[in-house]
Amino acid sequence: MNLQQVFSRQSIIPDLESTEKEELFEEMLQAIVNVQPDINREEALSALAERESKMTTGIIHSVAVPHCRIDTVRGVAGSIGISRNGIDYDSLDGKPVHFVFMLICNSIEDALHLEVLKELSFKLENPSFLQNLSDCKISDDVYNLLGKSFY
Repeated sequence: MNLQQVFSRQSIIPDLESTEKEELFEEMLQAIVNVQPDINREEALSALAERESKMTTGIIHSVAVPHCRIDTVRGVAGSIGISRNGIDYDSLDGKPVHFVFMLICNSIEDALHLEVLKELSFKLENPSFLQNLSDCKISDDVYNLLGKSFY
């Protein structure tokens, strides 16, 4: 799985404006909707909130991976956001989140959803990936970084 197929240049936000989780979900979801206009925003926001209510998706230091499944997305679509100041996210470690990888997957694409999460986790396990990500200033830099191997 090539993560460049999930995260398009247009859905990468190298300088998030949001400071709170709900605001963050709206900002990042809009970037995804800009790429796939048929996505039902209300359904997606509701599904993201429902998933988050079960357990925070801020599970790795400074990283959150909010995700959900809805019927109006084609395959899987994602957005990457970088917050220079950090976002209060109710993370497991209680620290602000700086890197957010939002995934919206079609309800029937379980295998694809898991494949994307697996590939993303491989990248996130490598400290040099996050260090390189923090150095990215424009969406093209982030997009190109996704295509590099860190194994």
